[in-house]
Amino acid sequence: MRRSIAGAALGLLLATGTAAAQTFSTDNPVLRRIWTIGMDSSQTYQLSQSLFDSIGPRLTGSPGYKSGSDWLIAKYQSWGVEARAEQYGTWRGWRRGVTHIDLVAPRVRTLAGTMVAWSPGTGGKTVRGDLVMLPEVDSAAFRAWLPSVRGKFVAISYPEPTCRPDSEWITTALPDVWKRLQDTRMAERSAWAARIRNAAGNARLLSLALDSAGVAGILQSTWSSGWGTHRIFGTTTQHAPVVDLECEDYGLIARLAVNHQGPVIQLAAESQALGEVPVFNTIAEIRGSELPNEYVMLSAHFDSWDGGSGATDNGTGTITMLEAMRILRQVYPHPRRTILVGHWASEENGLDGSRAFVADHPDIVSHLQALFNQDNGTGRVISLSSSGLVNASGSLARWLSLVPSEITREIKFQFPGMPASGGTDHASFDCAGAPGFGLGSLNWDYFAYTWHTNRDTFDKIVFDELKSNAVLAAMLAYLASEDTTPVSRERRTVFPTRGGFGPGGPVSTSWPVCTPPPRSTADYEKEVLDREAQQRRTPAPRGP
Repeated sequence: MRRSIAGAALGLLLATGTAAAQTFSTDNPVLRRIWTIGMDSSQTYQLSQSLFDSIGPRLTGSPGYKSGSDWLIAKYQSWGVEARAEQYGTWRGWRRGVTHIDLVAPRVRTLAGTMVAWSPGTGGKTVRGDLVMLPEVDSAAFRAWLPSVRGKFVAISYPEPTCRPDSEWITTALPDVWKRLQDTRMAERSAWAARIRNAAGNARLLSLALDSAGVAGILQSTWSSGWGTHRIFGTTTQHAPVVDLECEDYGLIARLAVNHQGPVIQLAAESQALGEVPVFNTIAEIRGSELPNEYVMLSAHFDSWDGGSGATDNGTGTITMLEAMRILRQVYPHPRRTILVGHWASEENGLDGSRAFVADHPDIVSHLQALFNQDNGTGRVISLSSSGLVNASGSLARWLSLVPSEITREIKFQFPGMPASGGTDHASFDCAGAPGFGLGSLNWDYFAYTWHTNRDTFDKIVFDELKSNAVLAAMLAYLASEDTTPVSRERRTVFPTRGGFGPGGPVSTSWPVCTPPPRSTADYEKEVLDREAQQRRTPAPRGP
């Protein structure tokens, strides 16, 4: 009977998704009120401007993260929503200052670059030194070479042959020219990866070796493949500043070094290490009136890298859930089940915040009706999966069939799908068998231009689509809260591994296993080392 109801609901979902200009399939006054408030009096613009322009990026362990959490709590409390910071451990505190980097020989040019997260600064000084490229040597020769780079800047990234996006080459270049570029670049990238591997094992170990050798600084370039964008990650160096240069300027200094034209770099970089500081998730709650010990959860990570403002990763997910809670507080102040929202810390460092919440709140996880997570940019939601729960599709279909078709008509519904195995926070709940669902968004050039880049700023937000996502999240939370049928947790027991193939076809595996979350920087670093060791022991999967 349950499957037949699910099938009927899914049929209704598909019908509403394709019906032209359909609005509501129900007269439910709460759904209609959610739509009206979310579309006609949205606060997404004001909330976004305050968070992304005034507070800015929210690197875990930084004063910006703490300021952002304080702002969230104050905002929720002003709406009459309970909110709190829940500490789960500590993390290395760090404050960013000004970075200024110049080429001073053989000519003068101010370079476009950003010190990466947790980098040491230059101690209030301006440091000048020759630039050299990482040589192509084996590990023994690398160790012999290291003393020669003391006091110098070392460039460690592959210098891209072109900083034009591939899309322009595809549409403009002659086919044989484009193919030649592809082939040459692929071979050179592979050779550069081998250069790093042969010298030090991996990029992290390379930076640590250079740091110990007393280099003046480490220069790298993590190009995003889009015009004027580069990605800003972090470092664990203790003395050497690490600066990521934009593609064009990195190519310039690399060519000067390769051609023995005497490049000299000057760097002034300010930062402050703050030691181990408390790290915490920010949780908001509207208490349930009938089933207060059962839960519906909205989910988005609050931390960000700090090359830009953290707008689309994952500020827009944050604003989606913040606005959804504002709407729900007005139209549904006494929900049947308790509605929670989790604004997670340290998603960018292994999902640590949400993993800690799952470990610390087994009561919530075991009584979770549904969790809805959004994490991939500003675009409208276009995909939803049952996350490997074979009968959860019936519940999702029932709920989506009641959401206006203006929101659902482009959503591709995958069932039973597969549990998230990493990359975003509902994976922390999926591994525990809880019904955690990801709201996948339209790309809007996310990976080329805003994911972890210097261009992830307020102006990239598409507010019409952000409003729609907040309305969808509010409606799903309401419908899940009201549903008298608990979401089924029956799992797929075997499913194909993404990208994994054996002699007989796709490799099968069991359900993802939850692992204890790191509670400190040292715990996290140990987890990284253990993962690297496991990767060295595990051969790469072969293609079909």
